[in-house]
Amino acid sequence: MAPLSIDPRSLNADERAVLEHILSAEFVGASRLRSQLDHTEVIAVWGRDSVSVNLRVREPCEHAALSTELVPVDAHIHDMSGAYVGEILVWTDRGATLAALEFAWVTDEMPTSLPAIMGGRLSWPA
Repeated sequence: MAPLSIDPRSLNADERAVLEHILSAEFVGASRLRSQLDHTEVIAVWGRDSVSVNLRVREPCEHAALSTELVPVDAHIHDMSGAYVGEILVWTDRGATLAALEFAWVTDEMPTSLPAIMGGRLSWPA
């Protein structure tokens, strides 16, 4: 299914919190990706009721120089009992700018919200 375009909007509080959490890790290009958050907007959703979104960074911004399109951070999500329920993936446009925030879940039901950050970790349910 192709993403559903929407009128561009600012990141909501949950999207921003999850991105800030993941981008707080130290890796090549992390500081430049963090600096893009104030210029980032959501331009599409991955499906009806999906929390996965496509992003666009408004210029001017500092471009990162990642060697891959996927931000190199393991952002596994566990439920309150400690069971693995998925992960958050942050995608870039050719390693330069933020391009997507994906909740890749392994549960039977699609999540309707992003995970919460509890004790420095991503936890479900939010």
